[in-house]
Amino acid sequence: MTYVFIHGGGSTARFWDRLLPYVDRPALAVDLPGRNGKPADFATLSVDDEVASVLADVEAAGGTAPIILVAHSSGGLVVPGVVAGLGDRVAHVVLSAALVPVEGGCGIDCMKPRHRDGLVASVEQARRDGTVITLPGPPDDPEPFRYAYGGDPLDDDTLSFVVDPVRCVADTVHHYFQPVHWSVAASVPVTYLLNTRDRPVPSEMQEQMLTHLPRAPNVIRLDSGHIPAVTDPDGFASLLESAL
Repeated sequence: MTYVFIHGGGSTARFWDRLLPYVDRPALAVDLPGRNGKPADFATLSVDDEVASVLADVEAAGGTAPIILVAHSSGGLVVPGVVAGLGDRVAHVVLSAALVPVEGGCGIDCMKPRHRDGLVASVEQARRDGTVITLPGPPDDPEPFRYAYGGDPLDDDTLSFVVDPVRCVADTVHHYFQPVHWSVAASVPVTYLLNTRDRPVPSEMQEQMLTHLPRAPNVIRLDSGHIPAVTDPDGFASLLESAL
């Protein structure tokens, strides 16, 4: 089996750098559009565009073996379309605090209410002004990132890792407003890694999103913040294997 890793918002394929040395199977970490030289218009970039990019990368890598899709955070929005495109080549899906809207819903529905309402208002104002709202890139002051993910505060090395410009990048918000249909992926078993101390996607929201999946997932609850693939890569790799 081959792992295909899909990063979340404001990040890149390099998000998985700490994890990959612990993975004992072939692995492909993909960059969504707008990273690593891939062209993207952040004003119009859609979930369908991201799905097409992942499918093209898998095909280019010769992804014919059974595939395990692993998606983090907003990378979950891409998973149903990728499963539909790859068909029976996908053997399993692992979601790490990944966004799962109701059938036909959007990523914006999976945000904290105050974040959702603020983003909607900002996008509407930008549209009136003829501008584009994007997620920011690397911060001028990285210190707030130390506590941003929940769980234990990040140590200095991990903080430097997550805010490095090879991983922390500007990104679209447009894909959060695109409908997602998990019904097209109903035949594939899913394991959901639920972080109990997650700050960006609180555990109660993750619990709710589990109910949106078309078939009951295997749920593994972690005593972790939002990025266990970074903060505990060895343990995360072991969980991936146990999920299979």
